[in-house]
This record gives sequence, C-alpha cells and structure tokens, in this order.
Amino acid sequence: MPTVVIASPKGGAGKSTAAIILGTELAHAGADVVMLDCDPNHSLTLWADRGALPDRIKVLSNVTESDIVKTIKQYDTDGQIVVVDLEGVASRLVSRAISQGDLVITPMRATTLDATIGVRALQLIAEEEEALDRKIPHAVVFTMTKAIRSKQHSGIAESLAGQGVDLINPPLMERAAFSALFEFGGNLRNMPAQGNMDGAIENAAQFAQAVYKRLTEGV
Repeated sequence: MPTVVIASPKGGAGKSTAAIILGTELAHAGADVVMLDCDPNHSLTLWADRGALPDRIKVLSNVTESDIVKTIKQYDTDGQIVVVDLEGVASRLVSRAISQGDLVITPMRATTLDATIGVRALQLIAEEEEALDRKIPHAVVFTMTKAIRSKQHSGIAESLAGQGVDLINPPLMERAAFSALFEFGGNLRNMPAQGNMDGAIENAAQFAQAVYKRLTEGV
C-alpha cells in the first residue's frame, strides 16, 4: 500500500494537522494506517498520547534519518497506508523520506511568505526525482484557509497552478476542531464538540478522499 509524505520546510504550515486529519479519516474509512513521527517537536506523538488512539492507527515515534527508509519499507505492505510527518527543515531525513513517497503533500498557508518557503519543498522533490530518475507524485494543500478566499490566496493558487503544481481541493479550512485534535486526541468524531463539527468532518473527509483518489488513480 502507498506511502504519503507530508513535507514542508516552513514551520507552522499545518503538516502535523494535515497528517492527523488524513490518517484518522483514512482509518475511519477502513484502512490500516501507520503514522511515522519524524518531527523533533513530536506533534504526532503528543496527539497520540492525549487520548485513546483511533482504531486501525499505529503511531511510531522518534523515527530518524538512519531508519526512515527501513521503517517505511517495513510497514509499506498490503493493507496498510504509511503517513510520514516530517520536520520543518530541508534535511537528509526529509530527502530520504521523499524518495520513498508514493505521494508527497506540501501543506502551506495562503500567504506570500508560506508560499515562498513552501516552494522549497517542491525543489527538494525535483532534486530527488533527478537523483532517482523517476517522477514522485506531489501536491500542495492550502491550510488554515478562510471561508472567503482572499486576493492573495487566489493569486498564489493561480501562480502555482500555472506552474503545473497539483492543488488539492478542498483546502483545509481554519477550524477550531482541527486545532483541538492536539488537546483531546482521538479523531473528529469522538472528541468534544468544537465549533461547527459537521463542517470540520465534511472538510476532513473530502480532503482524505481527494488524497486517496490520487493514490489509487494517479494525478
């Protein structure tokens, strides 16, 4: 089964949030998910320790540069999806994880700063493609977006699309429930209600479906 790598050199772009939403939604849909915490901040581990881990999910902490490839290959077996949450820097660990990805997702907020730094992840992917002499499917998902799209958001989206970058729709909205995952653990369906839960669940499910479609059908 496939490996999804969540990569961005920009801290605070929503990597861990995207990883948790993706992992929990895929598990809710019936997939077995192994989540690798490769971030020194250990955000996935903190989430996992907050409450009962949802069914079908396993979280591995402290995955390092020396064992990232071996760990991915160990769990990248039939019936399991591997989701890798990386550190927010450009490093050898990040490059090694990207090399194993069936899909690399770069979360970014729809701001000029985030887009400028986030594009560096796309450059890392291009470097790995050149080294491996193969294409690595990749896409960008905007995070913490507003209900009304700003001109800046529209301009960045148009620029990326014009460069041939795959944009995942829907973006991940700014939702109280998404940030509360780190407070309560679990998933969106078993946590205490936070804001518009139906909207948050719908947004998360549609995001996971868009990712799964790319994994099964290609971009």
